[in-house]
Amino acid sequence: MAKNHRSDRSLTGPVSRVDPGTVLGRLASGPNRASRITHTEHVPPREGRHAVWPDRIRSEVVAAVQNAGVEHPWAHQALAAEHALDGESVVVATGTASGKSLAYLMPVLSALLDGSEAPNGRGATALYLAPTKALAADQCRSVKELSQPLGHSVRSAVYDGDTPFEEREWIRQYANYVLTNPDMLHRGILPSHPRWSSFLKALKYVVIDECHTYRGVFGSHVAQVLRRLRRLCARYGASPVFLLASATAAEPSVAARRLTGLPVVEVADDASPRGELVFALWEPPLTELHGEKGAPVRRTATAETADLLTDLAVQGVRSVAFVRSRRGAELISVIAQERLAEVDRSLARRVAAYRGGYLPEERRALEQALHSGELLGLAATTALELGIDVSGLDAVVISGYPGTRASLWQQAGRAGRSGQGALAVLVARDDPLDTFLVHHPEALFDQPVESTVLDPNNPYVLAPHLCAAAEELPLTDEDLPLFGPACEELLPQLEAAKLLRRRTKAWHWTRRERAADLTDIRGGGGRPVQVVESGTGRLLGTVDAGAAHTTVHEGAVHLHQGRTYLVRSLDLEDSVALVEGASPSYSTVARDTTSISVLETDVEVPWGDGRLCYGSVEVTNQVVSFLRRRLITGEVLGETKLDLPPRTLRTRAVWWTVTEDQLDAARISPEILGGALHAAEHASIGLLPLFATCDRWDIGGVSVPLHPDTLLPTVFVYDGHPGGAGFAERAFHTARAWLTATRQAIASCECDAGCPSCIQSPKCGNGNDPLHKRGAVRLLTELLRGAPEKGAEGEPEGRPEVPPVP
Repeated sequence: MAKNHRSDRSLTGPVSRVDPGTVLGRLASGPNRASRITHTEHVPPREGRHAVWPDRIRSEVVAAVQNAGVEHPWAHQALAAEHALDGESVVVATGTASGKSLAYLMPVLSALLDGSEAPNGRGATALYLAPTKALAADQCRSVKELSQPLGHSVRSAVYDGDTPFEEREWIRQYANYVLTNPDMLHRGILPSHPRWSSFLKALKYVVIDECHTYRGVFGSHVAQVLRRLRRLCARYGASPVFLLASATAAEPSVAARRLTGLPVVEVADDASPRGELVFALWEPPLTELHGEKGAPVRRTATAETADLLTDLAVQGVRSVAFVRSRRGAELISVIAQERLAEVDRSLARRVAAYRGGYLPEERRALEQALHSGELLGLAATTALELGIDVSGLDAVVISGYPGTRASLWQQAGRAGRSGQGALAVLVARDDPLDTFLVHHPEALFDQPVESTVLDPNNPYVLAPHLCAAAEELPLTDEDLPLFGPACEELLPQLEAAKLLRRRTKAWHWTRRERAADLTDIRGGGGRPVQVVESGTGRLLGTVDAGAAHTTVHEGAVHLHQGRTYLVRSLDLEDSVALVEGASPSYSTVARDTTSISVLETDVEVPWGDGRLCYGSVEVTNQVVSFLRRRLITGEVLGETKLDLPPRTLRTRAVWWTVTEDQLDAARISPEILGGALHAAEHASIGLLPLFATCDRWDIGGVSVPLHPDTLLPTVFVYDGHPGGAGFAERAFHTARAWLTATRQAIASCECDAGCPSCIQSPKCGNGNDPLHKRGAVRLLTELLRGAPEKGAEGEPEGRPEVPPVP
């Protein structure tokens, strides 16, 4: 069994160079600033706990790590390494900058060193998987630096779509530590497994970094890719140990098991030191402007973040502002540079943007400039969130809730990475979830991070991987338990579709094209639409097929790298959108119609007279027109009809119904029923990311005053992916807390009749009409009166719950 060889020694992080409370006080000292801080959380410093090196780690590896400046491991690093050395798959789920990489590298490098002394053959090998190519490249550089004293015993190399073809054969034959991503494993390595046979035969460890990012449809695909990898390894006589690294997550061993299909031990007791963290929640003020339906307009999180980044730079505080979009990162850096130039021209050069799409050398230069203090501030996308080591930061500004508490703490953890005190500020967007969180800090600070949601048994995910597996090696009955219980139902369907053929005791792939090439594991769902500049023929980029109808329809305003284009035509047959440069004074929003039918009800739970249900549905959606809206105010300038075909989606949904008696009790008349249901639907979609690891764009909703399948007023919330992604199921299991939070968010908003902070949705296909704020509050109040006690609808017992509205 693994043992944690702790000593009595402890380490306190270095004394803070910048007092975070003082920095926050200065930020709040400007005109009308203090009232924008809705809550300040103080996370106390924590001492580090050392352990001794596991005695089975090679002395050369220990010396190399000590040479890199790490004299002793933290207790969680030593414990994780012990489990790996015992042959147990393990997930290290500790905070940012807690040394997760070293926890898995110690056993990996020891195994590679042992293998290099084997008299015959290649010796032990290891595979590293990262969600992005940039992270794999960063890790490869780190491994090469760390393993330099070990000489040629460790031969690490990145194998991805950017790897030159002349290097690929050397990697297949000689590299013993290959760093790649799930996409390349799916399309490049597994289909070509005979060429990788010597590597797979000796595979000792598989490292899965940032495994909390594998969620939803993408995570479900990766889970099946890993099962295909395990099957091929078994074919070559290998049974690798899986080593997973994750940001702090709820039930990390459960999520890791669903991802890998193997029992996984968790190490979640973070023994690394941490400086004091001051975490402020910041709400931009309302402006005098009015937008859609006369709703008040709040100052944007982008403008507010640019101000804060400017003020931090003036104070000499090294900072990163995390922004959700590439365009937002560029915009914040430009605004900050302009404002800094007004103070001191030399300061303007000390703020920059950092995002995906930059060349590797550009990213390295920015990271080094921030580390050295040459740069005082970066406006960055999540390209800087995952694993890339940027130490010495004093403050982090997060522009809009990043979608999960795990990501929030991951981003906040980028400050104070050397153990000093740090400041984090979450700036709320004009959005129901953001508004709720800045006024209910207990939902952030008193609750655990989310469980990672994924569903490897989704038939739309599983079917193409069964085809890919059959092409790699004929699929036998003995293989089916590895892929899950849905195989028995799917294989006859794949046979009927003439994708697989049963011969003797195995299923074989029947087509000439490669099965793996028919599946996009990122969940794009169809052939991406190419966005082409009409005058030059230059390819600007691509848009997912599922988003094309709403984003690149004829007449749409399309943004790309800070430039504005108008879509002249959309060819759905050839998947091409032709655009030309323009500077319109408006934005465009697609309007659509959506209908939903219940295919099968899996579970139905009484909520008083009402019902809470979960099951399969079919959604039919058609984009029928688009609105032109004035920039800033959102005023509607006109509507243009569109002629686009309807699309259908079979997926999973949660829905609830109310009765006539409940409507009477809630004082909901027929005139306001549609608006009350619609407002409750919008707000519940906005709040669901607090309970499931999803974005509001991953889910959809429909509300109907009289639905033909239920014969009652009904609100549906569904997964926006074929077959479902697990989000609606999570909503069902946490429905009482989820809908309580939804009611609370609407009731506590300071607007009169509804605004983007509570019931208006930026993705509403009906132009946010009708909506009735007070009706939604009364309706949800009445529905929740009949909600069963906690746990009755499958909600885990003892799960922390958002407090009820007084």
